[in-house]
Amino acid sequence: MNEHRQWKSVDNLIQEVKGKLQGQEKLSRLFETCYANTLHTTVRVLADGTTYVITGDIPAMWLRDSAAQMRPYLIPARQDKVLAELIAGLVRRQFFYINIDPYANAFNESPNGACWDRNDLQQNDWLWERKYEVDSLCYPIQLAYLLWKNTGCTSQFNEDFQKGADRILQTFSCEQDHEKNSDYRFIRKNTVETDTLSRDGKGAVVKGGIGLTWSGLRPSDDACTYGYLIPSNMFAAVALRYLEEIADKVYDDSCLKERAAHLRRQIEKGIEEYGIVETEEFGKIYAYEVDGFGQYNLMDDANIPSLLSMPYLGYQGDEEIMQNTRRFILSGANPYYYQGKYARGVGSPHTPVNHIWPLSLIMQGMTSTVKKEKEDILRMLSETDAGTGLMHESVHVDNPVKYTREWFSWANALFCEWILDLYTDYSKIEY
Repeated sequence: MNEHRQWKSVDNLIQEVKGKLQGQEKLSRLFETCYANTLHTTVRVLADGTTYVITGDIPAMWLRDSAAQMRPYLIPARQDKVLAELIAGLVRRQFFYINIDPYANAFNESPNGACWDRNDLQQNDWLWERKYEVDSLCYPIQLAYLLWKNTGCTSQFNEDFQKGADRILQTFSCEQDHEKNSDYRFIRKNTVETDTLSRDGKGAVVKGGIGLTWSGLRPSDDACTYGYLIPSNMFAAVALRYLEEIADKVYDDSCLKERAAHLRRQIEKGIEEYGIVETEEFGKIYAYEVDGFGQYNLMDDANIPSLLSMPYLGYQGDEEIMQNTRRFILSGANPYYYQGKYARGVGSPHTPVNHIWPLSLIMQGMTSTVKKEKEDILRMLSETDAGTGLMHESVHVDNPVKYTREWFSWANALFCEWILDLYTDYSKIEY
């Protein structure tokens, strides 16, 4: 890994934040431990100059997690060209993988045949897992764009990026009519129903041609109930807007720009026409999933993209509907909202009942405009680390020492991003 590399820019930023957190020793220690964690324990620079980032306690690289893990380092990378190039190396690795298989969500460092389940369909030796999740293709575009905007670095925009961008557009377009056009299947035998797709791996029937793009699984890696996952479609719209600007300013490619713009407009139209549901208690809200035929799933999940993360993602939806949706998510009407002695917030069907995720708590804080709400969340986070100095995947609302995954780098990174946003003057990531 990268534990012996000294990152002076990162160390300086840690000391600056610790100075701002005087009198808040628990938060200070949490930030220092979490900010050093990803860079020192999950990152490997490979011989080809690309960067491999494991998710934490699983020795594979998720496209989603790896991008999210490196986001907080965009801040010191503004003054640190070596760090900027480390992040660019990750983007190049991500797009190398996308060109191998745009339907896979997690990859091996080499074609060593390691995998989660060897019985998954269409396995090849590069793939750790082949769960098709729309967000897996959005995060690498976002990271490439944010790196460019925050540091000026453009080495990530190589031939693999151009080829990968084309494959992403092809994949999103194909999956706008999954029933007719797609050959993708995912079957996992002898497992729970949320870890495989119905109908011999094709998933529940959806209505094609409505603008939305299909996702087999959620960012939790759980199967979708209905194939049009609204928060992932929102993220796709945002990522496609980034791609339009990259096509225009970096590549001067009017064809790529227009393809991305056309697809984005279709997806945005589909969200607003099919992704909104009228409720008695909250008024109009965005559904979590729909099938295009009128069936929908009203909930939110802790994993990002989520409906709670709409402002963080940069999705520009109807403001009243977004606020209504937030009220719904942070209430008992959301079947995965839990309250207990130590914490309250959004959990996930991916983890046991009464477990909430630090990811969702942090996202609630990052998207809140209420000071008291932010303070309450910081307190909950500092009281539920079980003395580890790190964020977990999930924690029981009544018992902080009952948690899942001691080493979950994505949550550590998002926590640091929020602390940087709160306690430094210049730290906001430029979009």
